[in-house]
This record gives sequence, structure tokens and C-alpha cells, in this order.
Amino acid sequence: MAFQKDPFRQFQEELAALERSQRGKEASAETPAERARKEFLALRDRYRLTVADVVAFFPEEEGIAYLQGLIAAAEAKPRRAKKG
Repeated sequence: MAFQKDPFRQFQEELAALERSQRGKEASAETPAERARKEFLALRDRYRLTVADVVAFFPEEEGIAYLQGLIAAAEAKPRRAKKG
């Protein structure tokens, strides 16, 4: 006759295995907003969308932050001297 595990013991082992697998997923899980943002930025680069498209996509606060980032990046670049 084969030895069977106690049902409670088997349940505990299965639950522990499930918890271990969920911990790995939680560490790499993104919120839907983060995933949508990454996907949109990839589309923006792929289809060369305008600033107006980007600003209209994001909530107002994020659109303003995006514009501020563009302005800061433009100001940080050194200006080229005109060739003449």
C-alpha cells in the first residue's frame, strides 16, 4: 500500500509553491498605466507622432511634465553657430 500525504500537508506545500511563483510575478508586474505609457512611447517613436498627439494622450499633468522635459532638453543642448 502506497503512503499518501496528509491532505493538509499537501495543501500547505501547494500553497507555498503558488506563493513562490506569485512573488516572482509581482516583482516584474507593471501597472496598466505604466504598460500603456511604454507602448505609447514606442508607437510615438515608430510612427513619428507630434507633440500634440503625445500631450493629448496623457493626462493633463503628465502632458505638461512631458512638455517641460522637452523644453529642458532643448535648453540643455548647446546652440550651433551659424555657418556663413
